[in-house]
Order: sequence, then structure tokens, then C-alpha cells
Amino acid sequence: MTNQYQIEFDNGSHDYLVGKGLDPMAKEEYLRGYEYAKSMVATKAEEREKSQPEEKKRVLAIDIETYSPVDLKKSGLYVYAEHPEFEILLFAYAFDQEPVTVVDFTAQKYLSLEVFDALTNPTVLKTAHNANFERICISRYFKIDLAIDQWECTAVKSAMLGLPFALAMVGKVLKLDQEKMTEGKSLIRYFSIPCNPTNANGNRSRNLPAHDPEKWNTYKAYNLRDVEAEREIREKTAFFEVPQSEKDLYIIDQVINDRGVLIDTDLVTNAIRIDATYKDRLSAEMEKLANIDNPNSVAQLKAWIADKTGEDVDSLTKESILNMLKNTPSDEVTKVLRNRQEMAKTSVKKYQAMAEMAGTDGRIRGLAQFYGANRTGRWAGRGVQMQNLPQNHLRDLDLARQVVRENDLEMLEILFGNVPDTLSQLIRTAFIAKPGHTFLVADFSAIEARVIAWLADEKWRLEVFATHGKIYEASASQMFKVDISEVTKGSALRQKGKVSELALGYQGGPGALEKMGALKMGLKADELQGLVDAWRSTNPHIVKLWKSVDNAAKEAVEENTIVKIKHNITFEVTNNVLFIELPSGRKLSYFHPRMGKSKFGSDSLIYEGMNQTTKQWCDQETYGGKLVENIVQAIARDCLAYSMVNLEKAGYQIVFHVHDEVIIEAPEDNANLDEVCKIMGQSIPWAKGLLLRADGYKTKYYKKD
Repeated sequence: MTNQYQIEFDNGSHDYLVGKGLDPMAKEEYLRGYEYAKSMVATKAEEREKSQPEEKKRVLAIDIETYSPVDLKKSGLYVYAEHPEFEILLFAYAFDQEPVTVVDFTAQKYLSLEVFDALTNPTVLKTAHNANFERICISRYFKIDLAIDQWECTAVKSAMLGLPFALAMVGKVLKLDQEKMTEGKSLIRYFSIPCNPTNANGNRSRNLPAHDPEKWNTYKAYNLRDVEAEREIREKTAFFEVPQSEKDLYIIDQVINDRGVLIDTDLVTNAIRIDATYKDRLSAEMEKLANIDNPNSVAQLKAWIADKTGEDVDSLTKESILNMLKNTPSDEVTKVLRNRQEMAKTSVKKYQAMAEMAGTDGRIRGLAQFYGANRTGRWAGRGVQMQNLPQNHLRDLDLARQVVRENDLEMLEILFGNVPDTLSQLIRTAFIAKPGHTFLVADFSAIEARVIAWLADEKWRLEVFATHGKIYEASASQMFKVDISEVTKGSALRQKGKVSELALGYQGGPGALEKMGALKMGLKADELQGLVDAWRSTNPHIVKLWKSVDNAAKEAVEENTIVKIKHNITFEVTNNVLFIELPSGRKLSYFHPRMGKSKFGSDSLIYEGMNQTTKQWCDQETYGGKLVENIVQAIARDCLAYSMVNLEKAGYQIVFHVHDEVIIEAPEDNANLDEVCKIMGQSIPWAKGLLLRADGYKTKYYKKD
């Protein structure tokens, strides 16, 4: 029976309660208690507001297990928790060092008033691993607002220390006493997502506790263990204090993710339709041309091509198809290969991700992961992956958008030719400003080049950024000893200057130039070393910076001492972590640093980290140029962060950001682009002498200007 010490937890629906086995009288009793508890919480909140603010005295660690028919990975957290059938199954919590309690909502449906009050009590710090999940799910299910500044995320703190993001992996690296239980994935599959109806399970689409009580008890133990693991992570990382500036930034990040951005649902829906229709047509053509049952079958297609050309076909990758197209004399094979190229394009996947992530209000939320790149602290993309959107170069974006919105495939082909490529170029434009508003899009100009020039005090580069800002032209001018007026747009000299700037700033050599596309640009392999030598001789202070950073990091590790270089960049090993303190006061972290041997046999700095290719935790080696890259990109990130905080304070609502660019949704009658660029270009107190510049444009839909 509900009383002043208990609060019923449901969506207030008579049908829902009856469906859980409660008759109308029991429902009425529950709701009376619910309203009483809500009034008690409100009274306590009013009392707190009248009293002087208290310091946070208690910590409430939380972990929840949930159910929703929505695919969390595909649709994201916000749509997952928005679904009418979403519910919290288990709610594990612990105050401070008290034993963990697990509340089984499938049995009792209420929280104690103490816990419910703590959720909104500013003197209680709420913690969770990936706290965004708990905050959104609890707020949606309880229908209460949960203040972001009352939450702390141990996943973010782990990332700040150079540790993995996932709880299980953090547990292994830190060798926790209470590691995450390995049964978790199978339990989540059993209880937290729909199941396939079969004769064996009575054709049910969902597993409930009654279907396997033993598994359910294990799930509760799993839920409890996660709180214990999260609490132990908090204890083991207590030596590291998250800077207040990062706490403030985390709040801004969560506000932006909660705010979301509107999508053009007509454009998205019809882009998916057009793509499907077009690929069906290509498939039919290939069936007819090649006389094969399945045009998507690589084996059948390889066999057909081999039969037609007399040549063995090893693969049908993008590169191998390009090579075959250059060499095949057969028009028939050429047509099939080109159709295969078109069918293999994945332009529509971004549209599908948008459709799945859009909420009932048409907005996509949760596009960025705070501290997703833990080596630099940059954001990582989630869902649609905004960091790798295709560029747009169509001559008439408005017309192309209109034709797609009208679902007119024939007209799209007539006007723009290549259908998959056109759809790909329109992906950005699916993000739109809400009615009565416009986007203000602004980004930093050559931010990394500016930061490294400032760090190294490379005078000629600083002069470039203080004047015309044409770093590619100026670099070529310096490298080849010609007047800058001779380095024109599209010229070979500018190409060499550009590729050198993009590839060589972090101690790269000929291999770095190749990766940056130097050979595809027409440069010869035997001239790459010459470019490296010319660039380094032109930038002696940057070369010196590589050595300075390398020596400082090694000295800090070998001598266990504090080493400081220019701009107050400080190297220090504490608690088995190499910290590099940036000018902003934020620290980069390298876990378990030590000296070892590089793959070339020389002395090298080694640390433990996530391999970005294999996604495995393993030893990583680093060197001066790589550390400089981390530092430069981290400072660029801090410049963006500083601007984002100032823009939000000035009343500008950021709806998403990509790399060094922010996208603001502003009322049409108050869209001051000049002020936005001015805020982003202003000097930063901790980076005196760093010359920043931001450029931007207004648009009703997102695009690459």
C-alpha cells in the first residue's frame, strides 16, 4: 500500500495498472499516495529554495535496466525512451558507501520517497556510468525535470583519464574488485528487448520475469554489480578532479544533445524511396545483362566477369572495380561494373539513420558524445555521424531538394544525372531550421595551423594569420622561394603547399604525404622527400617544438619530475598517468606511461590505450610529433569549447557542431551572424597571442558553403 514513504512509479494510465494486475480500487489508492508523495517532494524543494544553498553532502550512485521495443543502437537514447512501451525494469542505487539496493519495478512499482526526493535535490550528487542514459530515462519515465548540473558521469571521467569508455573495459583496466558481470549482454537480450515469437515460447514477443525467475534474479545481481563497479571507479579515480570549466562544458553539451535539430522528414523519406527504386532498376538491369539470379551476389558476379573477360577476379572492392573499368574492352562488362558501383554506394544509410533517430517532434537528439575522443577530448559522432558527412557541390541545391521532396526520380536523373551522388550531396541539407528560424553556421579558419604557429612561435606563420590568412599560398611561397603572387588557386605550387600543410605539421614524412593524397594529386613519389625537407627547413620552430615536447614527456616519465615548456604546457606523472596540462588548465592523460622500444628499435614512450583500428586495449607508442598533434587538436577543441560556452551565454542556441564548426538555430528577426563570428574570434585569456578568426553564413538548411 502506498503511503508517505513510498511513491508509485507508472505513467498514470488505468490500463497500464490494470495490465499489471491492479484493480481500479488499488489504482486509486496508488494514485492518492503518488499525489501525496509529489506534494511532499515539492514542499521539500520549496524549503530548500528558501534556505541557504548547501554543499553537496551525499552521493547517489544509480544504474537502471530498461525495456523498449526500440533498437537503442539504431535509434538512439531519446527515441528509445520516448516510446510508449518504454519502462524501467530495475533501479539499483546506493547512497555514499551504503549497501546497494535494487528496486524491482515489475513487482512493486515504487521508489522510496528518500530516493525520489534525492533525484531533484541539489545537495545530492547523482552519478552513473554514461549518466546521460540514466538522466533521460528517469526523467522521461517519472515525468520530472532532472538538472544536468546535479549529475556526474564516470564514463566521461574515465575518458578524461585516458581510460576506455565502456564500464566493462574500465573494470578490466583498473582491475576492479567488482567488475561488470559477463552475463549482462545475454540478460539484456532476454529481458530488455523484444523476442521473436515461436511455438516454443508460446508465440510471445517479450520475456517477463515469470518466464525465467532464475535469469531474472541474475539480472538483479547484474544491476547491483554495476552500481558497485561504478562506485569503485569513482573511488579509484578520486585523485583526479574534473576542472570546473569541463563541468560547465558538460552541461552545455547535454543541453545541446537534449535540444536536438530538426530534420526535413519529406526530404529524408523520399530520398530513401528514390534510392530504393533506383537500385531496384539497376538490379533488374544487371539480372538481364549478366543473366544471374542475384545481382548482389559477389560470387555470381565475379564468375560472370571472369567468364566474359577471361581474367580471374579477386574482389569487387571500389579500387578493384576502378582498375577493371580502366582495362576492360567490353561495353557489357563496363555497364555491369558501373551498375555495381552505383548499387554499392551507401548514401542512403545516413537518411535511414536520420529517420530512425527522429523523435515525434521531428528533431534528432544525441548526435555528439562528450569526450568521445579521449586522447584530445574532442567530441565523437553518434547515430548519423556528423563528422563524416559528404560535401555538396551541386549547382542548384534548392532545385535538387525540391525534386527529391516531390519524389520525382525521373526529373532528378534528367536534371542531375548521377542519382546516388546527388542524394549523397543532399544529406547535409536534411538538417533544417524550425519555422521562423534560420541557421547561423560559423567555423574557425585554419584553427590547427594557427594553434601550432602560436605554440611554436613560428614568426612568418603568425604574420600570415595577422594579415591575409592564406596559409597554403604562404607556405608554398616560403618553401619554394617565390613571391606569394605566383601561387595562384589551382596551381601546382598551391597544391604542394596545401598537401604539405595538411600532412607535415606533426612530424610526418613521405608516407604522410601519400596518405594525404599527394600521388593522386599528380605529385611523383621521388619528389615527396624534397617536399618534407623544404617544409621542415621553412618551419624550424615547429621542428624544434616536436623535439621539445618529446624530451619533456620522456623526462617526466623517466625522472618522475614536473617539466614545463612554453605556454605553460606541463608534463607530470601522477597515479600511473602521464598528464599534459594545456594552457586552458585541462589535462591530457596517458595511462601507464613507460619507456620502451619503438617498432624501429629506438627508445620510445609507451602507454596503454585503445587501438583505434582494432578497438582493443593495448600498448601504444608515441613520439614528439604525435604528442604535438594531440596537444594542438586539444587546444583547438578548447577554443571551440570556450566559444560554445560564450555563445550559449549570449543566448545563441547551438543545435549541433561538427569539428570546428557550430550550427545555431536563431530567430529570423534576430540572427546576428557578425556577432557570432566576433564571439568565436575574440581573444582567449589563457591563449594570449593566439589569433583566431571565424567565418560563417546564414542558411535555412545545413550545407557546405
